[in-house]
Amino acid sequence: MRKTMLAAAAALSLLACAAEAAEPRAVVDKVAEQIAANFYDPARGAQIAAELKAEARKGVYDRHREPLALAEALTARLKPLDGHFEVQWQAPQAGGPGAGGASARPRLNDPDADRRANYGFRAAEVLPGNIGLIDLRYFAGIGGEDDPARARADAAMALIAGADAVIVDLRDNGGGSPAMVGYLASYFVPKGAEIYNTFKSRGPDAYERPPFEVRGARRPDTPLFVLTSARTGSAAESFAYTLKAAKRAVIVGEASGGAANPGGFVPAGDGFRVFVAQGRPVNPITQGNWEGTGVTPDVAVPAGEALNRAQALALGEIRKRASGVAAVEAEWALAALRPAAVEAAALAGYAGTYGSRSVAVEGGRLVLRTGRRPAVTLLPLEPDLFAVAGAATPMRVRFERDAGGKVSGLLTLTPDGQASRYGRVG
Repeated sequence: MRKTMLAAAAALSLLACAAEAAEPRAVVDKVAEQIAANFYDPARGAQIAAELKAEARKGVYDRHREPLALAEALTARLKPLDGHFEVQWQAPQAGGPGAGGASARPRLNDPDADRRANYGFRAAEVLPGNIGLIDLRYFAGIGGEDDPARARADAAMALIAGADAVIVDLRDNGGGSPAMVGYLASYFVPKGAEIYNTFKSRGPDAYERPPFEVRGARRPDTPLFVLTSARTGSAAESFAYTLKAAKRAVIVGEASGGAANPGGFVPAGDGFRVFVAQGRPVNPITQGNWEGTGVTPDVAVPAGEALNRAQALALGEIRKRASGVAAVEAEWALAALRPAAVEAAALAGYAGTYGSRSVAVEGGRLVLRTGRRPAVTLLPLEPDLFAVAGAATPMRVRFERDAGGKVSGLLTLTPDGQASRYGRVG
């Protein structure tokens, strides 16, 4: 019985594979036709389509009868011609990418995806030293004046409205809507600034200039830093490129992906669809764009180090502009980004009880506890001086020594000059 069931399952699997086998020449022809009909440059689109069809007639794609393998091969063939080219396959179903004539949504069969992803806004927070940080994973479309995506952008900007510098993290942002690019960028430039891209296509020109005035206060003079990586693509690159060209932002990280020309997926039948670029952005300042090259960072560092480096740059700008306590806060926050290296054995001399506080070495780091509160890590700055890691307002701890050189107490310090002393017990 078991052998019979296994044989039946194997037969069903073979039938399923046979049902999903692609006819490469027919598929390539349909993909080519969609490129010829939709690519923003008609002459180039026709040339690309003719080359694909000629290759198909020669049997170049005949070995790729498995649909996903064929989609992969076509993507690899097309991607060097335009950074947005991509061929995908999904088993045909009602409402799937091969079922109708309209372009499929980038997020298939999930009309609630934008809401659950908070319209791309992963986080908005204020970092030590009063730096506003927005972590944006994609640029959601803005369909009208009361669109929820617009409301999320306004809310994120409101949360960091009092920040003395702003970092926008686009390292994991693959793109999205030009409407959100223009809207969010407009927060950082004066009203009426001519910085927005024009999109050249087969039809009338389109514009990235936002149709709505921002609801919050503009920040044209606030130091602005944009983080990029090789994953930063399309609309995210447009945001970085636009503000860099306007000399309004410092780009920190890696060169972006280099996919400038926006478009959308169009169905190619039998479950296949192809992303075709349907426009070419032209920046009013550079008269060019970032296709193929990506946005070159002003400060080139590995993507994993970009946030730390941008924080340091932002704190440097704040320190230059600030005075009094704000300047001290910036200085302390900057120092905490660059802790000194101290061996665990050297830290052991600080371990002990200090009034209501206790200090211990855990995992090679010095840790401070106060009653039942969560432990905080102390970052070494210089002998006997430590920064409190992660403190919303920068704080420091200084250890005191007696005449014999033994640690006798600790002081907690704040940028406004307050200090509290705790003598060592025992």
